[in-house]
Amino acid sequence: MKITGTTEGMKKAIYVIIILATTLHSCAKEEQPSARKTIKEFNPLPVTKTNDLQLFAHYMPWFEDKSTSGNGNWGWHWTMSNQNPDIILENNQRQIASHYYPIIGPYASSDPDLIEYHLLLMKYSGIDGILIDWYGTYDVFDYALNKRNTEALLDKIEEVGLKFAIVYEDATIRNVLEQTSEDDGRLVARMDMLYMQEKFFSKKSYITIDNKPLLLVFGPNYFTQPTDWDFVMSVLTKKPCLMPLWGRSDETGTNTGGEYIWVDLVDVDEKYATATSHETFGGGAWPGFHDFYKEGGAGDGYFYIDHSNGSVWRNLLQKANENKQNIDFLQLITWNDFGEGTIIEPTIEFGYSYLMDLQNFTGLKYDISQLKSITTQYNLRKKFNSDKESQQELDQAFYYWVSLQDTKAKNIIDSLDNLSK
Repeated sequence: MKITGTTEGMKKAIYVIIILATTLHSCAKEEQPSARKTIKEFNPLPVTKTNDLQLFAHYMPWFEDKSTSGNGNWGWHWTMSNQNPDIILENNQRQIASHYYPIIGPYASSDPDLIEYHLLLMKYSGIDGILIDWYGTYDVFDYALNKRNTEALLDKIEEVGLKFAIVYEDATIRNVLEQTSEDDGRLVARMDMLYMQEKFFSKKSYITIDNKPLLLVFGPNYFTQPTDWDFVMSVLTKKPCLMPLWGRSDETGTNTGGEYIWVDLVDVDEKYATATSHETFGGGAWPGFHDFYKEGGAGDGYFYIDHSNGSVWRNLLQKANENKQNIDFLQLITWNDFGEGTIIEPTIEFGYSYLMDLQNFTGLKYDISQLKSITTQYNLRKKFNSDKESQQELDQAFYYWVSLQDTKAKNIIDSLDNLSK
């Protein structure tokens, strides 16, 4: 800057003023972004439901993409024996081992954006918690990844205000014995029980029945004698509410806390008729069953239940409601088993219809607009992956969602979405 018509002293004074002004302006610019970094956190609030039946979604944490699998390949649950998600089909979808396609595309279960997306969708659908399909603690096949993904889930469950429990797959014991130096399956199961007691049962978000941690066993498929379960469960300091599949109580003996319904071809009325003979009973509802095992080169497959445009799902929800006085919870089968075609998370084929049915079933005031906005939030997380400021805005939207300030959350998402177009 050239200054004329002034004395030398005046020139120096003006220079000082200019330097100070420039410095203050620069400081103000530096402080402004830091002010935007402040995120107001809110504690989660429960949604208001007119139907008080507890809803727990059976959840599969076993999906891997090329960045999370540890070997640079897509995980088996997207590929089975003959599918390749790197192949883009004519409909612009990846080739996956499923008859149905997630609305956000195939994903990795450990992805924090995916976890946020799933849990928020559940919350705004009236789901109270998740029942996590768990393969134990041993590093066999993809079991260690399943364990890792489960623990990634737990970091977010309490923030969202949901609950969880474990569905123990004792069928994995056989593979552990074949692939490791272990020679006593009961000791393997004991290690798994001790791990659950230390890492899961003590969490405040863990589901309890009559003050006992809820533990479902899928089967049992390996330990079918009560004496085996006596040995396995004796290591626990607090006995859980152990629930095998419907009709399998004799196999777990005095350890049994009840039974739960699973998808098959047995008339569901026959199952509910036994509810009062058990201390604890879990109902079940599913949208259909259309597995991909035969097409995926992974076996002959099981059976087929047509989705019938959602009528199977709605009828089973109604059956559960009719029996709600005799059941302790309703298991939604499943959130995301794409391999067996029992998915209720949003898909290309069914959209948000199953979650909208849950909104109606539970009497929520929410609708598809919240569900779509949560999906948009997930897509924005990916689009602005390296944009720190946008990620902070989405973090704030997350805390609005969990505290039921959904209008504020949607305003942030709509604003970012408009900027991205």
